[in-house]
Amino acid sequence: MADDGEWTVGRMLNWTTEYLQQRGAESARLDTEVLLSEARGCDRIDLYTAFQETVTLEVREAFRELVRRRAEGMPVAYLVGRREFYSHSFRVNQDVLIPRPETEFVVIALLDLYHQAGLDKGPVRIADIGTGSGFLAICAGLYVPHSEVVAIDPSAAALEVAARNAEDHGLADRVRFVQSDLFAHVDGEEVFDFVISNPPYVSQSEWESLDADVREFEPRIALVAGPKGTEVIIRLIPQAAERLTSGGWLILEISPQIEQPVLAAIDANGGFESPSTIKDLAHQPRVIATRRR
Repeated sequence: MADDGEWTVGRMLNWTTEYLQQRGAESARLDTEVLLSEARGCDRIDLYTAFQETVTLEVREAFRELVRRRAEGMPVAYLVGRREFYSHSFRVNQDVLIPRPETEFVVIALLDLYHQAGLDKGPVRIADIGTGSGFLAICAGLYVPHSEVVAIDPSAAALEVAARNAEDHGLADRVRFVQSDLFAHVDGEEVFDFVISNPPYVSQSEWESLDADVREFEPRIALVAGPKGTEVIIRLIPQAAERLTSGGWLILEISPQIEQPVLAAIDANGGFESPSTIKDLAHQPRVIATRRR
């Protein structure tokens, strides 16, 4: 970023957007706005009323460092330490996966099935498998009244992030965190009305074709299930069948590539009714929901 001339907010936005575009950023303008608002300590919307304001040297230096790291591939969410999901802000770092918009379909499915089940009057027990930053568990706690949520993850570092997010959203007393590989270290007497999960479902071959910023910065353990991409889900299905109450629901995020193997595994288990698939905004299979017999 050259130092000649006056650097206003508008000029910095335009220059940096072009700079990031040249380096392959798919959302260069949005990235620029998020990083500049972070450097200025303001909301993104405030940038639009400050186009003619001169940016201080201190802000310029902070912004320049953020842009440098973004140009090297570091995701914006990790640079600013947060990501929005279902209209809420969640802390993230490189110990956890960055929440994706597609995962909101898990929340939508949970709320739809909760209302259909007529569970409004009693406590609703929900297990979130592979909670990561806790965004699914916390949304469950926020939107399902009387819910008791157990957030489960094998990573202690991820659970630390999730616990801070629960505190931020006033749910520290309603979301309990357990370090465990699936249900392995969850009290054997505990049963649930819902088991929800955004599990690792990327195959090894898919991993190798992902964008470099995903492969280099996001935790591989939260993405890659194994050679087929179904390995974690195949293990989870029978465990969920044992932990769900009769009539309880298993809600899984999937990739379109593994829809049929997952449906077949649920049918083969015998503990569930016929599963249904929910498609995302791109009309791709994104969530599978199935009810415990």
